[in-house]
Amino acid sequence: MPTTWLTAAEAAAHATRARRLLSAGAAAVTERTIRSWVARGHLTPTGLDDAGRQLFTLPDVARAELTTRRRALRLVGITEPAHTR
Repeated sequence: MPTTWLTAAEAAAHATRARRLLSAGAAAVTERTIRSWVARGHLTPTGLDDAGRQLFTLPDVARAELTTRRRALRLVGITEPAHTR
């Protein structure tokens, strides 16, 4: 299966779709959020496109979204059901 490379904008769009499915449309992920995940070590760029923009793989973006969502829920005292871990 070929790797799909995503810019920060495309990564944000994919992560937003995942978050909105879980939050009844209330949550969104922005390009700034993607850059924050990079700065905090949750997401690592896998290269640069011709314009010098960072590129990410979809599995890496999904992993970062899941990790940060779980952490955010824990911080507000919400635990996930065992079947979603």
